[in-house]
Amino acid sequence: MAAEGSRKNQIEKTWVTQTPRSPDAQTPRRSFWETGPLGNRVTQYITYIMNLANKISITRILLIPFFVAAIIYYSPQADFLRFVAAGIFILGVITDGLDGYIARTRKQKTILGSYIDPIADKLLLVTAFICLALASNFPKGYRLPAWVLLTIISRDVIIVLGSVIIYVIKGNLEVIPSILGKATTFLQMFVVISILLHFHYSFVIWNLTAVFTLLSGIGYIRRGSILLQE
Repeated sequence: MAAEGSRKNQIEKTWVTQTPRSPDAQTPRRSFWETGPLGNRVTQYITYIMNLANKISITRILLIPFFVAAIIYYSPQADFLRFVAAGIFILGVITDGLDGYIARTRKQKTILGSYIDPIADKLLLVTAFICLALASNFPKGYRLPAWVLLTIISRDVIIVLGSVIIYVIKGNLEVIPSILGKATTFLQMFVVISILLHFHYSFVIWNLTAVFTLLSGIGYIRRGSILLQE
């Protein structure tokens, strides 16, 4: 009887160890993208380019629709919306400096970041200028003149086209903002904030900004001409 019981226990143990586990009890299988060499490389690259600095730049782009909505739905009865728009724009300006600082200090500079950061800046600025020039619901004294808008957009278009031409001819391009260009960007941001806050002398700031925009545009054209002649 003891031998028979021992034999029965041994058979049961063998059956348990050899019988496959039910599908519900199986360990979830990892996909090819998680285990394959190509999948690992893709995952690592996505993690590399989607670092904190680039996420902040993308966030700046995502703020643009909310800024536009605040301008569109603004009215004297909903005066708080211009402060909402100003807050969104100031947040965008802060993230502009923050993503660059993080990229430098944490060594998170990437090719994607070198493109997406200036694109986010220009999208936010140009969108703000277009909205403030076309916003008929703003008081007339705080409506950006069309000629200022055209000056700013024309300068940016010339810089972009010039950069493309230099890249096609030379094969590479390293854009280094000039001091005048940085001052122009600062004034352009200041114009948007001053209009949204209904600063009484906003017209002085946008006239000064237009002058700086022209001068910096001429400076970039001269630098581009020198690069093409080298």
